[in-house]
This record gives sequence, C-alpha cells and structure tokens, in this order.
Amino acid sequence: MFKKVLIANRGEIALRIIRACRELQIPTVAIYSTADRDALHVRLADERVCIGPPAVADSYLNIPAIISAALSFGADAVHPGYGFLSENGDFAEACQRSGLTFIGPRVRNIRLMGDKPRARRIMEKAGVPVLSGTSAGITDVREAQAVAAQVGFPVLLKAAAGGGGRGMRIAHTANELATVFPVARDEAAAAFGDGALYVEKYLEHARHVEVQIVADQHRNVLHLGERECSVQRRYQKIIEEAPSPALNKRLRERMGAVAVKAAQAIGYTNVGTIEFLLDAQGHFYFIEMNTRVQVEHPVTEMVTGIDIVQAGICAAAGQPLPWRQRDIALSGHALECRIVAEDPQTLRPSPGTIRGYHAPGGFGVRVESGVAENSVVPVYYDSMIAKVITWGKTREEAIRRMRVALAEYHIGGIKTNIPLHQLILSDPDFVAGKIHTRYLEQFLARSAAARDASAMSEPISLRA
Repeated sequence: MFKKVLIANRGEIALRIIRACRELQIPTVAIYSTADRDALHVRLADERVCIGPPAVADSYLNIPAIISAALSFGADAVHPGYGFLSENGDFAEACQRSGLTFIGPRVRNIRLMGDKPRARRIMEKAGVPVLSGTSAGITDVREAQAVAAQVGFPVLLKAAAGGGGRGMRIAHTANELATVFPVARDEAAAAFGDGALYVEKYLEHARHVEVQIVADQHRNVLHLGERECSVQRRYQKIIEEAPSPALNKRLRERMGAVAVKAAQAIGYTNVGTIEFLLDAQGHFYFIEMNTRVQVEHPVTEMVTGIDIVQAGICAAAGQPLPWRQRDIALSGHALECRIVAEDPQTLRPSPGTIRGYHAPGGFGVRVESGVAENSVVPVYYDSMIAKVITWGKTREEAIRRMRVALAEYHIGGIKTNIPLHQLILSDPDFVAGKIHTRYLEQFLARSAAARDASAMSEPISLRA
C-alpha cells in the first residue's frame, strides 16, 4: 500500500479522498491555491502545501508544481479526484515518469477514451452499440452537414477532445447546424485547446444511464450496477439515482455485461464509468467513458455497500479485486442532489462567506461537503459545494427522505439551488420516474409559465 498520497484537487472530493485514505491508514498531503488557504480540505489533511495563486492554470492545473509538491513531501502516489487533471494523460504520464503512482487507469486508457471519435471506433469494433455519426473529429461545417444529411436530424455536436457539456449543441435543421457549429467549435477550442467536433444522431427524450466499472491490474473487471443521470441542466447533472427506475433485471444485466466488455476492450484498470443513452424501447448506445471517479459515485456506494474511492486506491496499489460479479447485489434506492452556490432564480454563481451552516442528518442521510461555518466560496472554481445523498428501501422512501434533508439543510450567507431541488422532488413526473435528458429544461419552462399565469391572474389593487 502507499506510504503517502497527495490529493491533486480541492473541495468535497478532496475531503472524500482524505477520509478514504485515513481508513486505509495512509497519510495525505493537500494542495491549495491562495484562495483556498483556509478551506476545509486543507485543514483536515495531514500535511498541506500552497502551489500558486487562485487562477487554476497557476495552481490546480499546474502540473510541474503538483509533481514537485508530491516529491518534496515524500508522497508516492497522487489522487486526482474528478475534474481538473483527472483525465489528463499528460499529468498521468508526468506522475509515472517521476516515480509517482497515478491513482487512476493507465495513461493509455486515458488517452484512448479521451479521444472521443477514437473511443467510438474502439467500441464499434468491440461490438458495443454506438449511435451513428462521425468516426473522426471535424472542423468544417460542410462535413458536419454531410454527416447530418446521412444520419438524419436532429444531431448532436460534441467536442472531440473533452466533455462536461462544453462544445455540445443540438441541431434540428441544416440552417440551425450552420449557426451552432462555429459556436460549439470555438467553445471546444477554448475549453480543450482543440476545436474538432464529432457529430452523432441525437435521440429525443432519451435517458442518460451510466454503469459503474471497477477493474484491477489482474484483468478482473466487474460492474456495480447503473445510475440514472437524466436530470441535467446544460448537460450538467443535477440529480442522480441508483438504480435507474427505467431498468428491469434483464436490461440491467445486459447493460452491465456490455459495460464490462467495453472496459475489457481497452484493458481498463481502476474505477470508471461507461455512459449510455437509453431509448424508450430499451435500446442503449455508448456515449463515452469517464476514466475517473464520478461526482455521483456515492449513490452506487449506498446501494452496494462498496467504497468506490477505496477500491480505486487499492487497485492502483496493485491489489486484486476482493469481489466477483456474483457478489455484487443492489439493496434499496439512493438519490443524490448536487448543491451549488448559485441564485435559484437567475442561475448565476453566488460566491461569498457562509454564515450559518447546518447539515442535515438522520438515518439514510449522507452529506459530502467541502464547506462549513465561515467557509469562503471563491469565484474562481466550480460552484458545487456539497452533495446530499439519501437511501431508502424504495425510491419513494429515498425521495421522502431527501425532501426532509433538504428542508433541514441551511447554508446562510450565499444562495444555493436547494429551492430548485425541492421543486423537482415535488414534481409528479419526477416522482413517477418519467424523466429524460430534456426533462429539466421542460420542467423549468412549465414552472415559469405557471408563475407568469399566476401573476397575470392576481387582482390589481388600486391605491388612492
């Protein structure tokens, strides 16, 4: 096992990794920017080191500074968490060349799956179902229009070099494609340094379902069931749950087997997810692979009893998986609500100092947070500050428990999206499991229309 782990991240995922390491009796080193000097993950780590100013390029994306810090503090492994450098092949390779273990998959795995068009080709060759579209990145709108004419509208444009919703646009017509293509291309270039896009057939009202994979360095690969991730805003997940209300036992087994096949096709090691689109007829198609731990991993932990973060650390240390596929059983249902510092009306970020913090508790309630009383939410980083996870014997019980937890959760001094979560959890369509990737967009439109209608119907009071 490792003698010391440097955590190349911040916020709630850094705390999650600290706790997993402590259970494994591994000391930790936290890195931080000057904006995070008093952050919770900095206070709770065994050691800490400042690596630069607030700008991510000078701190959390500064590969030389992070490698130097790891070596200076005697770490023999680096955990990237999610975001930042977690799927950066250059960072993983720099760790390897410096004699550090990168707690994640092999460099080759990261590079193969990071090239989205190439990943599609690999999956097609392995017999994994893939939506029709381009097999290489393109930068010419005329090529995109030719592909769209072949596969049929609507189509989805996606950045070839990255994900997270950046560089993604839907086009329903040739004229719309001509308009959104340069926007998506420029956005992809700004985010990933590469403006190449690929085009694939867009499924209306499809579900986003991902399968959790765990693999070791001894060719053992298994899946931990699926997560429903269809409640999204601008391609960013808002609420996740496990298992998916759309899957039965047979479909779950099929998707799980295909996900394992996909991971085996590239000789995958460590934890990761295979993401699928699922249509109303039960057909599913490969979207991409995330070669890291996911934000929403706790819902799978809650229904399987398996610590996914610890599993990734142990796999990176060369330990074989202690389970076989027949040992994996799902129990109950779990939900996760991502709590972000933003105005629930304008959806703009709401940085500031937290004054008055109270986290919910009780049976079946888990809070993964990177903040506490007097914590500062900086303007420089992602606005997600916490995750609330609830478990119940049934989906209905998990939803009821989440409503109680959110009502109890108090984060003063800033605004959060807790009111939005409360609205969604009261929506009959969500409660019935009638969700898809455009669900939230349509729900917000309905809610706005209802508010406008209510305002119009209010009597006008005349004052003298």
